[in-house]
Amino acid sequence: MNAPLSHAQQDSAYLAQLGQRVRAWRHAHGTTRKALAATSGVSERYLAQLEAGQGNISVLLLRKVAHAMHVAVESLVRETPDQDPARRRIALLGLRGAGKSTLGARLAAALGVPFVELDSEVEREAGAKLGEVFAMYGQEAFRRFERRALERVIRSHAAAVIAAGGSLVTDPDTYRLLLDNCHTIWLKAKPEEHMNRVIAQGDMRPFKGRAAALDEIRATLADRDRLYARADMTIETSGRSLKSSLDELRTKVKP
Repeated sequence: MNAPLSHAQQDSAYLAQLGQRVRAWRHAHGTTRKALAATSGVSERYLAQLEAGQGNISVLLLRKVAHAMHVAVESLVRETPDQDPARRRIALLGLRGAGKSTLGARLAAALGVPFVELDSEVEREAGAKLGEVFAMYGQEAFRRFERRALERVIRSHAAAVIAAGGSLVTDPDTYRLLLDNCHTIWLKAKPEEHMNRVIAQGDMRPFKGRAAALDEIRATLADRDRLYARADMTIETSGRSLKSSLDELRTKVKP
C-alpha cells in the first residue's frame, strides 16, 4: 500500500493541478501566456511560475487570472480531479438523417454547453455555402476548409456538442483530429430511416431524379460502416423516439 502523501506533497500536487488548469485553458483558447498576462494584469513571469506548479499565488492575483479567463475562481481551485478534456467535447457522427442536429442541439442544451454544426463552421471558414464551396473549389479544398474549421472549434471550445459532417470520417487526418480531441458517438440508423427523416424535414434535394436513392444510401453506409464504428460508442436510433435516444445519450455522456 502506498504511504499517504505528506502535507508538503499534497500542497505541491495541488499547485501542480492549478497550473495545469490554467495552461489547459490557454491551449484550448489559443491564448499565449503574454496575452493572458496583459489581460489579467499579472506578470508573465508569475503566470509561468503558476503554470509550472510553483505559483503559491495570492487569492487576489488568482482572482485576476480567473476573471481574465472568464471562469469562476472555484473552477481553478476545486480539489476534485478534472474530467478528461476530450470527453468535454462530444462529437456526433453519422450519415445525413442520423439525428445529429436534432439530438445534438437538445443534448447541448441539457449539458449547458454550445452546440456546433461543423458544416456551418466550414461555410464560415470558406465564406460561402457548402454547395458553392464544392462548385468553386472542389472536394480537396472543402476538406482543407473542414479541417481548419474543426481545428478552430477545438481551440475555441473546451466543451461543446459538435455535429460532424457525414463524410468527415472519410478524411483520415481530420477524423483522427476529431477522435483525439472529442468523445465520439455514432448515431446509427437503418437506410430507410435516414431517407425518411430527410424527406420529413422537407428537403428532397438529395433524392430528386434518383430512383435508386435508397440503394445509394445503403452502399454509402456499407462503405463507411467500419469508419463510423471507430467512434468511442454507438447509439442505435432506428425505431426509437427522440426522447428515448436523447435519454440514452445523456446517460452515456455523464462524467
